[in-house]
Amino acid sequence: MPLSIDQQRALVSRLTAACGGAYSPEQRRKYFISGPQWAAAYEGNAIFHAPTRRPVHFETVIEKYAALGIGHWTTHDTDVIPYEHLGKDGQHEIVGRIGESLRKHGLACSMVTTETFHHAVFAGGPAGEQLEVRQYSQWRLRNTVAIGHELGASYVVYWPGSLGYQFQGIVDEVQTLKWFAEGMNAACDADIEIAKAKGRNTMLHCMEAKPFEPQAEILLPTSDAMLAWIFSGQLKHPEMVGLNPEYLHELMWGGAVRASLARALMCGKLFHFDINDGYRLKHDVDIAVGLVNPLDWLNVLVLLRTYNYNGPFNLDFKPPRTTSNEGVFDISFPTAIDRFITLWEMAGEVMADPILSEASAALRDGSGVAPTDANSIFEANKELWNLHELMAHRLFQILVGAHKGRTFSL
Repeated sequence: MPLSIDQQRALVSRLTAACGGAYSPEQRRKYFISGPQWAAAYEGNAIFHAPTRRPVHFETVIEKYAALGIGHWTTHDTDVIPYEHLGKDGQHEIVGRIGESLRKHGLACSMVTTETFHHAVFAGGPAGEQLEVRQYSQWRLRNTVAIGHELGASYVVYWPGSLGYQFQGIVDEVQTLKWFAEGMNAACDADIEIAKAKGRNTMLHCMEAKPFEPQAEILLPTSDAMLAWIFSGQLKHPEMVGLNPEYLHELMWGGAVRASLARALMCGKLFHFDINDGYRLKHDVDIAVGLVNPLDWLNVLVLLRTYNYNGPFNLDFKPPRTTSNEGVFDISFPTAIDRFITLWEMAGEVMADPILSEASAALRDGSGVAPTDANSIFEANKELWNLHELMAHRLFQILVGAHKGRTFSL
């Protein structure tokens, strides 16, 4: 039976309610979840895609986030400030309106970031050969730091997606990375100066890696590459600079996200985390949390809970092109948040599970045989190693609720 638009909306609302499992806005605000302007305002357009949704103003996004229980808002500079207003009176007026809207709806701005990849001026990258391009990039970074302080942000994120090249042999990679460090030094210097003048703390500066796009070859394609650059000796304030890994960006190149996060945690550099989902060795589809790899996500959150990660979880996903403007806030964002919270709570169950705890302890205790002969060590421990597969099965049981007695009949 054909359905009118009003009937379609009623059907979607009824089926959404029938799914159940939704958390209240008050429950959602207990978590450090941030909502980006760009995610909610995404119109469904891309290289091969025409827009499927109407533009959404930042005041609408902030209002909708508040109603959902998202306590923090994030943005690129040019998501909200047209190029012709950057650094001018128009910027001051827009930033003032953003601040008023945030205060009105009880949100905080947790993070700002600079767009150094979309405009044609960055065709050769933000740290290319031309001095004037690098100087402009540095000005943009310093300007974003000033916006962040104006809005009360604690984090600045940098995605150098155009730091790379299309053709081999035309770029001096070492020099380009040094030039890029000059930009970060300019941003940190500006942060120190502004923070002192305003009586605020300096912000945490977070590098976001991505293995593919838009350049054919990226100079800092992974979080591990970012760590090497941070510790290269080129930064004046390396203590201020850490990582903002994105789940999908770490997955795209074929790596294990949990392992990438573990290396960042070990270095004390996991400052911020962009959360989404997707597929290995594919482009940046930015699907919402848990819709592709829920078991992997459960294990990621076990790691973060185990090592007391307390930074933001930034909802860096794109509502599908098939979702309407209304569905963005009625379905995409609330269900993404609720899946994250559910997985976070399930991670707590994993950490408290007696079977997993006993198995882990037994593996660590070992057999006690003298460590003198490889064959005898293997023979003494080979039955313990069965626990690896059993533990993986137990994680699956917790994911599907079988540990609470859930069964399926054929």
